[in-house]
Amino acid sequence: MTILIIGGSGFLGTELVRQAAAAGRATAATFATRAGSAPEVSWHALDLRDPDRIEAVMAEVKPRVVVNATSGGPDWTVTAEGPVRLAMTAAKHGSRLVHVSSDAVFSGARVHYDESCLPDPLTPYGAAKAAAETGVRLVDPGAVVARTSLIIGDRRSEHVRAVHDLAAGTRAGVLFTDDVRCPVHVADLAAALLELASGDRSGVHHLAGTDAVSRHELGALIALRDGLDASRLPAGLRADSALPGALDVRLDSRATQGGLRTRLRGARRFLAPGA
Repeated sequence: MTILIIGGSGFLGTELVRQAAAAGRATAATFATRAGSAPEVSWHALDLRDPDRIEAVMAEVKPRVVVNATSGGPDWTVTAEGPVRLAMTAAKHGSRLVHVSSDAVFSGARVHYDESCLPDPLTPYGAAKAAAETGVRLVDPGAVVARTSLIIGDRRSEHVRAVHDLAAGTRAGVLFTDDVRCPVHVADLAAALLELASGDRSGVHHLAGTDAVSRHELGALIALRDGLDASRLPAGLRADSALPGALDVRLDSRATQGGLRTRLRGARRFLAPGA
């Protein structure tokens, strides 16, 4: 069974490619600017704004499963429209689709969100991710939409890099004490996505960690794991800033977790020293 990882050279995509190849799966992956380094993987340049290129890659690879792990930020043509183009092509070729979405689709008004909650985004990025969810599910009712939260791992994670830079004094800014999420480890997330890809479930699924932590607490946990001085991490309130977006969004993943072998650990566990 061939699996195609869209965005395979990104942070999450790299881990998906690594795990899929390690499991002996025939693996192909796409990249926007530079191919990944996994030699056993076939790499294909892809721009999700180009429907002809999407068709060409799908026709060449003939994947049984497609996992879309791209992140185009607030760019509507990439983040909102691109996944719908991909879903249309995957449906045409009879490929199963797993689309990775985000907790940014929620406003935080109700704090706790399970899979039945409807998106109410506050930011352009959240609106684009919400639009992609709607389009993917309309085009391909059998697709999986997997919402996740902050993705943590090594220094390839933007959140980990920020903590290292703040601790070193090479980056300006603060870590908010009132901005709460449910971070997930990249290895847990990739394993859960591949498990969903191999199954027959469809619809919306939540894949987040079990611990709700603030950005500042998350930073302190990363600092402790990596031997940094957590006292050097500046704290602040997002509510006092001009930054848009939700304050407290906690994805409830219990329904999805109940059907998975993969355990989605909380940040306090996967960031414990020696974990």
